[in-house]
Amino acid sequence: MSARMGAPRTRALLVSLVGLFVIAGAATGCAGAGDERPRVVVTTNILGDITREIVGDEAEVSVLMKPNADPHSFGLSAVQAAELENADLVVYNGLGLEENVLRHVEAARESGVATFAAGEAADPLTFHAGQDGGPEEDAGKPDPHFWTDPDRVREAAGLIADQVTEHVEGVDEKKVRANAERYDGQLADLTGWMEKSFAAIPEDRRALVTNHHVFGYLADRFGFRVIGAVIPSGTTLASPSSSDLRSLTQAMEKAKVRTVFADSSQPTRLADVLRREMGGDVNVVPLHSESLTEKGKGAGTYLEMMRANTSAMAEGLTGD
Repeated sequence: MSARMGAPRTRALLVSLVGLFVIAGAATGCAGAGDERPRVVVTTNILGDITREIVGDEAEVSVLMKPNADPHSFGLSAVQAAELENADLVVYNGLGLEENVLRHVEAARESGVATFAAGEAADPLTFHAGQDGGPEEDAGKPDPHFWTDPDRVREAAGLIADQVTEHVEGVDEKKVRANAERYDGQLADLTGWMEKSFAAIPEDRRALVTNHHVFGYLADRFGFRVIGAVIPSGTTLASPSSSDLRSLTQAMEKAKVRTVFADSSQPTRLADVLRREMGGDVNVVPLHSESLTEKGKGAGTYLEMMRANTSAMAEGLTGD
């Protein structure tokens, strides 16, 4: 008797479960339909912020690199790699920056996805060895850190707008162009503000030492000298030798430089070693040079990052 009574209850339960699955599936389908916007995938978070300013609400912008990560060493999950191959457009830095991601970008390109290397289109500089403290092993190679020059970012931003309107179907070109024009004005204002901020730095103090070679474009644009770097390379994946540190301390003493700028996303251990090499009389100033922070943490956008860095550099080079 109990078995016969249990059978209808079991069937009723199964019917209820099937109904729930159908409802859930329908809800998921509706949600998915609302998210079927074109997608732009961006490798680094700095370029991601710039691209979002241009795209606005016209497409989904997915950024692969997390806040406070190192663009030279971050990698992708299988899901992120699949995102690249399903994108309408991939925006990446290029010039060898995203060392662990470039093969995935190449795979996406070979599968027919439109890709745009912003760094390669921004009139790249090359590393120079010798008197400017450039890395010997990178001499002649393109410097990927173009974003430290806001004028080059203006150029790249305009080209990103071109790429979006050309390759991403369904976007409103007028809105994308309006976004790009508005952002171009903000970048122009940034350049003017940086010029005024740096103008207060005396000529004999306009010398830069960093944890690796990252500010070549800023130095070229705003009239600084690059004395050297703790890591004598254009990538954080390299390591300095004792002779490298000795050469750098000698160059700093000759130039009377006592400030080292270290990326906030990287440990300052090497800069601290340099401080000990020079008797402790070295000021280590953290900058957001290669990655944005989380929102509200000091450098959540490109504009915020550049203003924070400019203020820190001006204070670090003029303070006694």
